[in-house]
Amino acid sequence: MRVSVLDQSIAAAGRPQGQAIRDTLALAQRCDTLGYHRFWVSEHHSHPTIVGTAPEILIAAIATHTRTIRVGSAGVMLPHYAPLKVAEQFRVLDALAPGRIDLGLGRAPGSDGRTAYALNPMAGERPAQFPNDVADLDAWVHGEPLSAGHPYGAVEAMPKGDTAPELWILGSSTYGAQVAAHFGLPYSFAWFFTDGRGGQEALDIYRTHYRPSARHPKPNAGICVWALAADTEEEAQHHYSSRARWQLYRDRGIYLPLDPPEVAMAYEYTGAEAARIAELRRTSMVGAAPEVAARIRDLAGRVGVDELAIVTWAHDERARHVSYSLLARELGLAERPLGAAAAE
Repeated sequence: MRVSVLDQSIAAAGRPQGQAIRDTLALAQRCDTLGYHRFWVSEHHSHPTIVGTAPEILIAAIATHTRTIRVGSAGVMLPHYAPLKVAEQFRVLDALAPGRIDLGLGRAPGSDGRTAYALNPMAGERPAQFPNDVADLDAWVHGEPLSAGHPYGAVEAMPKGDTAPELWILGSSTYGAQVAAHFGLPYSFAWFFTDGRGGQEALDIYRTHYRPSARHPKPNAGICVWALAADTEEEAQHHYSSRARWQLYRDRGIYLPLDPPEVAMAYEYTGAEAARIAELRRTSMVGAAPEVAARIRDLAGRVGVDELAIVTWAHDERARHVSYSLLARELGLAERPLGAAAAE
């Protein structure tokens, strides 16, 4: 099983939002040496918590400051954009880090409806074009012909090269699984987004209906989980307090920057709120590193995935670095020297 990282550039209370972007870059550099296989960044818009709005720009910075780890999007929300432009952006990225770029694609807006229309006035129509856009993008990225009679068949995405980004379909429902299976592409389910609901069904649909492709003769399924590890259970739960309080507000449709754990723990919770936090602490992958790693392995084995990505939030940036370091050790990742060659 390959183990990777998803980072969402989380806004922390008391710090400028730009720091979240710089923290993502620093974390990517650390994960490059820890032995993680991929480092993916997400796309959200007009979101007070998740401030990573332009993954293609952030990927460029990460790719030029790392040596080995694959770098990519999780994902580019394709309905906002013309497939040709996305293909051009990722062809440029592949020129910067040949053979190390991943292009994860999503259909969801990564925003509210109003923001989606602000990004693309055709937002109401574009999601229905997602399969066609995926087909066009795949062809342009790989320098292959578009479908017969395509009005843009003579158009090419530059710069050309000997390598190309690896396309992934991402999702939190069965729709993405079906698209990935149809095109013979790797697929990753956002387990952390749904707390696992619908995950096994989506993975089963993907594998059952998979149509082998030239680049991917076999299905490649992955999931992304939320996890936070520390040296002790107490320390991990301390840092998790920030995320738990954030989830209370998210349940009400309120999205805020991540509070320090001291603020979250000082809050006077109602009985229902306290019960919800207790449930979150019980079900989340939070704790001492050996226990968290064991739960990750158990979940991966139960759902039968080939790849797994970990996303971690903490107000204290050091806590995130420690968590990824501990999990890399517990999951048996091999640290790499900075001059190591890119992984295949």
